[in-house]
Amino acid sequence: MIDSKEKKIEIMAVGSELLTPYFQDTNSLYLTQRLNDLGMKVNSKSIIGDNWNDLLYSIQKSLPHSDLIFAIGGLGPTQDDLTREAFSWVLKKDLIFKKELYRKIEQRFQKRGLPMPPVNKKQAYIIQGAEVLNNQNGTAPGLWVQSDSKDIVLLPGPPHEFKAMFEQSVWPRLQEYKQGYLRRKILKITGLTESRVESLLSDIHVRTPNLNLSLVAYPGQIEIHLTGFSQKKVEELKDSILNRLQDNVFSTEGEELEEIVGNLLVQKEKSLAVAESCTGGLLAHRITNISGSSRYFMDGVVAYSNEVKKELLGLNPELIDKHGAVSPQVAEAMAKRIREKSEADFALSTTGIAGPTGGTPQKPVGLTYIGLSWKGGTQVTRNYFLGTREIIKFQTTQKALDMLWRYHYHRGNSRGKDTK
Repeated sequence: MIDSKEKKIEIMAVGSELLTPYFQDTNSLYLTQRLNDLGMKVNSKSIIGDNWNDLLYSIQKSLPHSDLIFAIGGLGPTQDDLTREAFSWVLKKDLIFKKELYRKIEQRFQKRGLPMPPVNKKQAYIIQGAEVLNNQNGTAPGLWVQSDSKDIVLLPGPPHEFKAMFEQSVWPRLQEYKQGYLRRKILKITGLTESRVESLLSDIHVRTPNLNLSLVAYPGQIEIHLTGFSQKKVEELKDSILNRLQDNVFSTEGEELEEIVGNLLVQKEKSLAVAESCTGGLLAHRITNISGSSRYFMDGVVAYSNEVKKELLGLNPELIDKHGAVSPQVAEAMAKRIREKSEADFALSTTGIAGPTGGTPQKPVGLTYIGLSWKGGTQVTRNYFLGTREIIKFQTTQKALDMLWRYHYHRGNSRGKDTK
């Protein structure tokens, strides 16, 4: 084995399904994160279908340039599971039948009251000299192979099998390669664009090689990822950013905005109701997706049609006729009425045009009005979001939660802490 500072790492994800639009290679993401936790950098990733020639080509190409290779998938019992066989062929190492491994696979079927299909016998063959990695959740054993000072780790593809095997059998062995545990901090921001965040932080430079800052943009949210091998330096960088962005940062511990808002309502012993039109219940879903939301969420109404707005919320028909359902007046009235009807302390409302149809030059697709009502006041924002119907709906709910978050922040709360 060679020094970890010189070690080049490659991940090979095997499976034809990963080359379709229906399956995502989440195993490689998980593995990369865990390797990064040890200060180990992945040099390359590849996805290879269940094709013999493609597998041979990829393995032959990787071996001269990599010191540690992880191959995930292709260890199953079917004819298209070829990872074990392909590595055996390239490494010029025989496949050896292990009777004790065969019995273990057979016993797994017996526990379920099922006969073991003959095809599963191939999983009892291991590459000559390989160490078997126990599979707690399946029949495919993993293998750790050493060849010419290179380490090759074969892991099963199903995520619940892969993760358990990695944590139990691979993670402990990787400790000898670590350069120090990586420290992470994620700051979540709403209400600002990526370019605006970039400009606000342009003079905060990271000069230390082992400290990194990166921006990740999502619809309605920006994340700042801080990583480094010194907890002190990561915290110092975090504090500098918080001082600069202030109330635009709603989370430093990974929480989503709906969780932060929920914690605030619990701390202040306040309640919330919502009246939705264009978001179709998505806002209520996000709020109630947090465990314990029954402590503060009172009511949610999806008033999609004008008739329901009038009948269920009691909106004045003349208000809708005069201003239209997508208007600041209707957003304000919706928030007020649901708060009064539910006797909640706060209420949020949404109305707009999510598209892709229904827009006009005066009221284009993406136009939304969001209302916030509390005892003694209301606030309405006009917003124009771009993207698909789903993105517009999500951004509308994000903005609604952001309005409630900022209301509390500017009334004595600092990042979720009640300072009354």
